[in-house]
Amino acid sequence: MPKVTFTNLDKTVEFEHGKLPYEKHGKPESILDVALNFGIQLEHACGGSCACTTCHVIVQSGDDNLSEPEDDELDRVELAPGLTRHSRLGCQAVVKGDVSIEIPSWNRNYVSEGGGSMNLGDAIPVAKK
Repeated sequence: MPKVTFTNLDKTVEFEHGKLPYEKHGKPESILDVALNFGIQLEHACGGSCACTTCHVIVQSGDDNLSEPEDDELDRVELAPGLTRHSRLGCQAVVKGDVSIEIPSWNRNYVSEGGGSMNLGDAIPVAKK
């Protein structure tokens, strides 16, 4: 069973292939999909459709245990602030084995789908009209 370690959160999760419920946020069993299934907030302003860079992660180990990046991801991730040679979009990187990743502490998306940003602490969500 693959393990995904979110190093800056000191959290490791483990899952069995084909057993995660899929909510259509990114590719099935992507870093984003795994994170959301385990209650880990990973920004994804575009809903995981490879149209932004808010789910940018830095792979610290296990690059070979992720799917190969497709051209769309390579084009998009080049726009991510803090780009490294180990940068991936969490919505596109499908987990195939053990990986360790870092979620950058900065984020340009100050309003998350959950009503607050993990990088702003417990931000108060804007009241819905």
